[in-house]
Amino acid sequence: MIVLLKQNPDKAQLDSLISWLESKGVEIHPTVGATQTILGLVGDTSHLDIDLISALDIVEAVRRVQEPYKNANRKFHPQDTVIKVGNTQIGGGNLTLIAGPCSVESEEQICEIAMKVKESGATMLRGGAFKPRTSPYSFQGLRNEGLRLLSIAKKLTGLPIVTEIMDISQLPNFDDVDVIQVGARNMQNFELLKALGTVRKPILLKRGLSSTYEELLMSAEYIMAGGNNEVILCERGIRTFETYTRNTLDVAAIPVLKQLSHLPIIIDPSHSAGKSALVSPLSCAAVAAGADGLIIEVHNDPAHALCDGPQSIRPEAFDSLVKKLNVISDTIKE
Repeated sequence: MIVLLKQNPDKAQLDSLISWLESKGVEIHPTVGATQTILGLVGDTSHLDIDLISALDIVEAVRRVQEPYKNANRKFHPQDTVIKVGNTQIGGGNLTLIAGPCSVESEEQICEIAMKVKESGATMLRGGAFKPRTSPYSFQGLRNEGLRLLSIAKKLTGLPIVTEIMDISQLPNFDDVDVIQVGARNMQNFELLKALGTVRKPILLKRGLSSTYEELLMSAEYIMAGGNNEVILCERGIRTFETYTRNTLDVAAIPVLKQLSHLPIIIDPSHSAGKSALVSPLSCAAVAAGADGLIIEVHNDPAHALCDGPQSIRPEAFDSLVKKLNVISDTIKE
């Protein structure tokens, strides 16, 4: 349920209303806009008398929200959420570029790539330390050593780190990580999501291979219900009948999720395509459709990468792509 307040509501009446609602076991999420204040009510609101609340002098209207996700719902939070990470931000008209290798392989590799993507305009560094792989015989990542090497690259370049967590037990090792990524396979790992709800740092939540928009937003709701409102949605391609590409990029997810939710949305063109030649056109399409950012796999030697080499682009290709993306981003702002 949401309660729309009239402009400049009387503070004493507002405090009285909030106190009464909280006494009914309802959690209040206020959103103060330029022209209107909204009270988002989370919990069991079935016993609340809408007519009684509507009759209050400070109340403009009362509406029940049908969608099961509340905190992630744009009806609760009309303004876009902007998430600050270090000296950069995600959302608010800013094009965030997260770049780096699929997997951290060595100190020389991650530091070289980090320096090059920063020079080209990347604002965050991605790199996998823990790697969920389909085959148990594939490279699983350097694990805690990978996190240590990412921290070295962070100190060298100043770029905030984005890396994936796979299990609750790994949380204590993520103190130096700036944005914790939840991979597609863990999108509905609800115990992990609940644990991340208690963490005070942004969570990049990837859409599952066969998940609906509502299922993605319900996973975001798990994190937000725990008190962490800094969730970044990520469309990384879904599984369809097409086999030419690794996955199918759902470009429609960008405008749809922006309509349904206030959370920022970034696109992963690398996993969507699975082919380096498609990363550039898919990235351009995503920015044109209004994405808040991209997370792109960049490797200095894709042919010998330990993980996902075929979908990684070289630093010089990333540099050329950034120039295209900036033109598109500036154009759609006009």
